[in-house]
Amino acid sequence: VVAEGQNVSVNGAAVPQGRPYLHKGLGVTWPGDWVAVASSLGVRVAWDRHLAVTVTAEPELRGGTWGLCGTYTDDPADDFVRPDGDIAAFAAAFGNAWKVP
Repeated sequence: VVAEGQNVSVNGAAVPQGRPYLHKGLGVTWPGDWVAVASSLGVRVAWDRHLAVTVTAEPELRGGTWGLCGTYTDDPADDFVRPDGDIAAFAAAFGNAWKVP
């Protein structure tokens, strides 16, 4: 899924603004001024089409996530796990550790 400004596409095909999209467990909806993408894996990402992004995960994923969304254990001590398994001391170091070329 690619979202840029008012344009959203899935696998290169445009999703018209305001029209719900559902295909193979992936859904795109337009709640208010936001665009939301939900997968059958239990993760939902919503974007205000400017700066704000929210990510939510179903309770079944508790303790089974990693990466920029954290470990979902309610333990702040393991929120900044870097790809190498070490804990970053600061949010910026954590985010930088997950950069890709």
